[in-house]
Amino acid sequence: MDANRVVVRVPGTSANCGPGFDCLGLAATIYNDLDLTLLEEETLTIEATGDGAETIPTDDKNIVWRAARMVIERSGNGDKFKGGILRMENRVPMSRGLGSSAAAIVAGLFAANEVLGKPFTRNDILKFATEIEGHPDNVAPAIFGGFTVSTVDHRGQVQTFSFLPKIKLKLVVAVPDFPLSTRIARQVLPKTVPLKDAVFNVGRASMLIAALINGKEKFLAGAFDDALHQPYRTKLVPGMQEVFSAGKKAGALGVCLSGAGPCVIAFSAADKRLENNIAVEMVQAFKRYDVQAGALILDLDTRGALVIG
Repeated sequence: MDANRVVVRVPGTSANCGPGFDCLGLAATIYNDLDLTLLEEETLTIEATGDGAETIPTDDKNIVWRAARMVIERSGNGDKFKGGILRMENRVPMSRGLGSSAAAIVAGLFAANEVLGKPFTRNDILKFATEIEGHPDNVAPAIFGGFTVSTVDHRGQVQTFSFLPKIKLKLVVAVPDFPLSTRIARQVLPKTVPLKDAVFNVGRASMLIAALINGKEKFLAGAFDDALHQPYRTKLVPGMQEVFSAGKKAGALGVCLSGAGPCVIAFSAADKRLENNIAVEMVQAFKRYDVQAGALILDLDTRGALVIG
């Protein structure tokens, strides 16, 4: 393989996990691949296949290339590498709440860093990705895998703790046939929230992490509930609460929006009949609100971004 070429794989992600708004995230076993070659010539070739390929910019506005350029410039290689060849294979649904933009950003950063001989650590990549994305909840699990808890201090420094739960979980995702931009989903949120709602979420997020780390499945009931963002986003996702209820009635341990939506993610014990039943019931609940939806049954990705070639 060309010394200036690498192929990387980055997982899709789900942010918030209910109560952990902008703080919690997880990586799932659905992936985007990027084949990147850096060129000394000032030429740029971008090719995309898969989900949303026809809408992806093929010039220097492409977010994958913009991320790669950040690493090139900050590593002092801006004069050496002026162009590139990017071939993307996208499986993560775009604008559905499964971290498609985070996967794109991390792919560009991670691939360029590999080509250049790893001048930056994964924590550096996390900082760069957060600068571009604006918050770490999706980019952190895309980089590290597993569940992640992230904080950003007043100086913009990001800290992330990645862990694997002691409960074997399956991720059942109902994927509606319409996109929802994160920008619009954020516009409906209030600038301030009642104290009782803040306390509600602190308790649920704490219980959720404690239950996952200690393998206490019984404490998950209600731990995925949220008062800070989901109630305000109900009007953007027809039938959202009914889909939540359908998933829970079908046996899910918890159900919430995946990121800003419109995908709904249910957390299930590992049992094929149970997983399939949850998927069918959530898709049917969407259908009752004239929303066509498909379903994905995924595992937790444990490795995050990695080199595959």
